[in-house]
Amino acid sequence: MRGVGGCPTRLGAARLPRLRYHEPMGIDLNCDLGESFGHWRLGDDAALLSVVSSANVACGFHAGDPRVMRATVAAAREAGVAVGAHPGYRDLRGFGRVPMQLPPDAVRDDVLYQLGALAAIADAEDVRLAHVKPHGALYNSMVRDPELALAIAEAVAEFDATLPMMVLAGSAAERALDAAGVPVLREGFLDRAYLPDGELAPRGTPGAVHTDPERVAAQALSLARDGRVRAGDGSELRLRVDTLCIHGDTPSAVALARRVREALEGAGVRVERPPEALRRGGARTLRGAGDAGDDGPERGAPPDDRDT
Repeated sequence: MRGVGGCPTRLGAARLPRLRYHEPMGIDLNCDLGESFGHWRLGDDAALLSVVSSANVACGFHAGDPRVMRATVAAAREAGVAVGAHPGYRDLRGFGRVPMQLPPDAVRDDVLYQLGALAAIADAEDVRLAHVKPHGALYNSMVRDPELALAIAEAVAEFDATLPMMVLAGSAAERALDAAGVPVLREGFLDRAYLPDGELAPRGTPGAVHTDPERVAAQALSLARDGRVRAGDGSELRLRVDTLCIHGDTPSAVALARRVREALEGAGVRVERPPEALRRGGARTLRGAGDAGDDGPERGAPPDDRDT
């Protein structure tokens, strides 16, 4: 079949089954790392790697450089942390948080380029990439644009069709990728406020970023254990999540991450890497985005068992 931009897809025929990741109770804790560049340093990657279970490593477009990428991958390997690619728009000045209007095939090729760069470094460190999570404006644009989500998925499939993509739980992107047979890790956010429609509040709005350790830990527990989160207007969203994100550039990120892990483990929720079973199986076929299933995050009703 033809893929995004008229290119032949490399996704094959058999669709992977959806997995109930947190049965028994376990959750992945991911963090965006390797976002320093040259002499400029951002975050305490070493400390965060002692807490999280997955690292999303910048691939050079929005942050990171070859030396930073290699050091981050090596440190993650030593810490037993899964390494994923964190591709973004080509936007060093804006840290990948400036929206760009690019054709889907251009996004596909940019993402594939970044995956190849990080994979070469990871291979030198005897590390296999475990997932892909778009960064910043690319992630936010993908959340509401199924065509863009599928363009990114096309790049991932051309690189390694077994790699799952991290995607905002309950979003249009999740539904499009699921309908296309793409393995996903449904992501919840600990240090960000939610809008009533399930999207994240824009960073420029008051209260969009949570920095209080107890509030962040409470949101982590609510998402991981109960599948719920309170939106900024007080409404309740029900979301099924496989992985929780803590941003490495959030103020006091290390203290927040430690408090989150303490709270999760104190409540009997294991912090662990995503299961390797997500990577089993052969290639898949990208199906049309119109068969995307439910209409997004539920309000006031518990999660059901449709996605197993």
